[in-house]
Amino acid sequence: MESFSTLLRAASREQHQQVRGSAFLSDLLGSRLGVDAFARYTEQLWFVYGALESGAERLAGDPVAGPFVRPELFRTAALERDLEHLRGPDWRSGISALPATREYARRITECARAWPAGYVAHHYTRYLGDLSGGQIIRDAAEKAWGLPRKGDGVRFYVFERIPNPAAYKRGYHELLDSVPGDELERQRAVAECERAYALNNAVFRALGEEFPLSA
Repeated sequence: MESFSTLLRAASREQHQQVRGSAFLSDLLGSRLGVDAFARYTEQLWFVYGALESGAERLAGDPVAGPFVRPELFRTAALERDLEHLRGPDWRSGISALPATREYARRITECARAWPAGYVAHHYTRYLGDLSGGQIIRDAAEKAWGLPRKGDGVRFYVFERIPNPAAYKRGYHELLDSVPGDELERQRAVAECERAYALNNAVFRALGEEFPLSA
């Protein structure tokens, strides 16, 4: 029987390619969009991670999701520093969640309240994705808009409390493999991982409609 982490990686591989193939992300990484598009994307991340991390507190003692509640991963404070840099000190009054973002955050909140294994699927999809591929976005943003290296504007992508990401990810996968649950529950969680990617892709499509350079 394949391990839980192997199942999740296999399920996310195709979805990950769809994310990387999105018009908005391609234009962003290709420096064909202005810093406003990057700031708008950062806004959406703030809403998504707000849902992830507000749900973490109630799950800290849960046998399934509790081991994944790790402060070194938390991104909300970094996102707020980035938004202050990108949008100014009154950034809270000027940002908004896209409908696709609201749906994404709603689903995370729903899982945090009622289904810990589903929350773990979203946790895996977001945090490990940004710990890995997010570094490509950081590098592109620094070069395109002159943002300070690993400083304000891109702090979201800087995991200061994780000095060795490769080792951390290995430990995370071991943690996944220790998640309690039968085969049916694991398959449900794998399906939720695929749903998480689909929700994320929907946000990218909405951003692409707002910044339709490729069209």
